Amino acid sequence: MYTVRTVHFVQSLRFPDLKKCKEYIPFEIKFYIFTLLGSAILAYGLYNIHAFADVTEGGVLGLTLLFHYLFDISPALSGFILNVACYLFGLHFLGAGFLIRSFIAGGCFSIFYAVFEQFEPIFSAIGEYPFAAAIIGGIFVGIGVGLCVLVGGAPSGDDALAMGISHITHIDIQWIYLATDLTVLALSLLYIPPIRLLYSLLTVVISGQIIGLMQKIPNIRKRNAKL
Repeated sequence: MYTVRTVHFVQSLRFPDLKKCKEYIPFEIKFYIFTLLGSAILAYGLYNIHAFADVTEGGVLGLTLLFHYLFDISPALSGFILNVACYLFGLHFLGAGFLIRSFIAGGCFSIFYAVFEQFEPIFSAIGEYPFAAAIIGGIFVGIGVGLCVLVGGAPSGDDALAMGISHITHIDIQWIYLATDLTVLALSLLYIPPIRLLYSLLTVVISGQIIGLMQKIPNIRKRNAKL
């Protein structure tokens, strides 16, 4: 029965015409520069600061750190799997251009994180300074994600997931983002002391504000709105 329902669900999805997908493949050099730089900054910050300072993020980024602690699964692997799941969930509601750019950004993040894992963490002692870790980590995440989103992609599937849930439940998307972040932060109590969780809330606020400010850059934003 569950197999039949799964087949019916997949068949109900309006997948884009593969012949037309090539029209959405980005060829702008600026896209790849921003995406590579943003993904590298994000992966660097998560590996060198968040993962070793008991400071987490909300959404998919926070889940990758949670799985890293509970099951010793590399964020390079869990991040890719979770992002693919979120993108497939939101495929019914999002354009092919956004998905293609997001897959590229998500893949770049996983590759960069896997590369950084081959080296010893540079700021391993930052765990002794949680306030500094929250601020610096939030800046890394905000700039990294902000650069990717600025050119029309996203290294995390949070956007696709939030938009899909919002469409189904008719709840404003900002409340979906808040609910997912708070849920992940609550689960993070499994390995983060409650006091340190306050620092995680700080880093979530900082990264969110930076991403929001970067989206106000007019020239790049207007151009991507046409894609």
